Amino acid sequence: MLRDGAEVTIPSSEVQVGDIVVLKPGDKVPVDGEVAEGETSIDEALVTGESVPVSKRPGDQVIAGSINRSGSIRFRATKVGADTTLAQIVDLVQRAQNSKAPGQRLADQAAQYLVILAVGSGIVTFIAWYVFGGADAIPALTFAISAVVIACPDALGLATPTWDWPRRQRLPSAPALERATTS
Repeated sequence: MLRDGAEVTIPSSEVQVGDIVVLKPGDKVPVDGEVAEGETSIDEALVTGESVPVSKRPGDQVIAGSINRSGSIRFRATKVGADTTLAQIVDLVQRAQNSKAPGQRLADQAAQYLVILAVGSGIVTFIAWYVFGGADAIPALTFAISAVVIACPDALGLATPTWDWPRRQRLPSAPALERATTS
């Protein structure tokens, strides 16, 4: 950066609107600005997605986060901090990640009722078979679990690893079982 006619190095957070920034080959553009002197080629892929470097001349805009590929320029800072294009893009992406689409909100609401319906159908099935059907507890429970799986197939996807993990933790390995049965 230029201060009182001399080049000084300062953190990008201290650059203010109107400051003249010196950009050399390989430097990242610290803030948005307008080229005042020099010509260069700047890689704006981070911001625009364009893979081909863009030529910059006096009067052209430079975008924070871009990389100076060749040539030295001096540019006047026009946007700093949260006002830069890059900071605004980051803010938009964060807001998009933290929000839900209307369809996703509707699916979440429907899922709440689907879980209640699935568990309710299991309870009703168990009561119907155990109390009114005269079945023992194990067959009634089997029918109840079947009703839950049919009403909500995702329950099977969640229940299988949940059931299988403790089983694997308790049971010895197959070679250990073979040794135990042969001795």
